[in-house]
Amino acid sequence: MIKLKMSIEDINEYQTGILPENAVKIETPQSIDEMMKKAAPIAVILCVLMFATMLCKTIVSKTVVVSPIFIFIGFCIGFVLLVVHEWLHGIVYPKDASVTIGKIKGKITFVALASYPLKRSRFIVMSLLPFILGIVPLLIFIFSPAEYRELNGLMFGMAGVGMVSPFPDVYNVIVVLKNANKKDAIMFYKDDMYKVS
Repeated sequence: MIKLKMSIEDINEYQTGILPENAVKIETPQSIDEMMKKAAPIAVILCVLMFATMLCKTIVSKTVVVSPIFIFIGFCIGFVLLVVHEWLHGIVYPKDASVTIGKIKGKITFVALASYPLKRSRFIVMSLLPFILGIVPLLIFIFSPAEYRELNGLMFGMAGVGMVSPFPDVYNVIVVLKNANKKDAIMFYKDDMYKVS
């Protein structure tokens, strides 16, 4: 069941499922700020990919392919869709799992909080599913005609947010791939991540 909460003060309050006795803690950064710093290179790579796409389309078209104001509008729409980003995380969990979606108080960070063991493959799908919000507008941007500057700008702005915002999720997937086997389940408990063999 997915619940919405406008302001979340303490993650530990929501990620308190039943931790199995055989759960083993996976070493992860101990704060959101620390995790964001460790995951920052992933964000840089995704930003470079976005701008390389823009550069290639501009070079091939030999013209300006976007309207800058529409990039800003697309960016704003992408920011509003961050709630959908978190909902996409939440829909991967079974119906009996409790998932809380909200904004962390005092930060511009939206989260989907759940403490439920997911098989490693399902955890990876849960983590990466929000890329849909970047891939779809990026593909529209790539394949739309160069003279559709407004549409291109809108899609590029939305794709920018949709492609870059999952960078902490990509970091979590990398950590899980390094530390868990295919048959393990992965779950969050309070501020930590655990594997259950």
